[in-house]
Amino acid sequence: MRTILYIAGAAIVAVIAFVVYRYIKVLGLSFKQNQIRSERIRPLINLFDSGHDVRREDVLPFAEGLLTREATYRLLRGKGRLDLFPEHLMSVESSAAGNLANWLEFPTELASCPDEMEHVGRYTFQHDARNFHYHVFRYRKAEPHWAAPNGWMLGAAGPYFDDSEPYDFPAGTFSRCSSTEKTTDAETEARWIHENIGLRTFRRR
Repeated sequence: MRTILYIAGAAIVAVIAFVVYRYIKVLGLSFKQNQIRSERIRPLINLFDSGHDVRREDVLPFAEGLLTREATYRLLRGKGRLDLFPEHLMSVESSAAGNLANWLEFPTELASCPDEMEHVGRYTFQHDARNFHYHVFRYRKAEPHWAAPNGWMLGAAGPYFDDSEPYDFPAGTFSRCSSTEKTTDAETEARWIHENIGLRTFRRR
């Protein structure tokens, strides 16, 4: 009996150790990714720090880039200069594209930005009389990336709500990184993400 208890205890300790290890590792990766994202907009940060008159044309290439869009918005908001952010990108759809691209770039996911990304549509699901909106995109990678053979894949940024503003943080952004030939239509994929990811993150708030 004592041997069984020792084995069970060792198994529990191993599981706890693994969870702690994963948590610390993800925190480290998140910190590193945030540093990388800041460095991508370093030229724009330096323009502000140098006291130069920052113009809209200085901001445009950073706002248009999928991997620099969110960071650019946050920088301008912090500087009180959102007037420099392109109006045509001041939408939930545009912010959702940047959010999904940054999520996909995380090392535990696709580990890089999609080579192509297209907006498929917005899908809405109700929970407790509240609307949960998800922007679905299809994306793909070129060779030699491991996901290139998958062809087009689906991902969704969300949930957003009726009162959400552009560049609000969507806690349930997700993609299974599976070929669309192996998944279903975009609405069904959005529903899967809503039920398995979006609602869970919403309930933890």
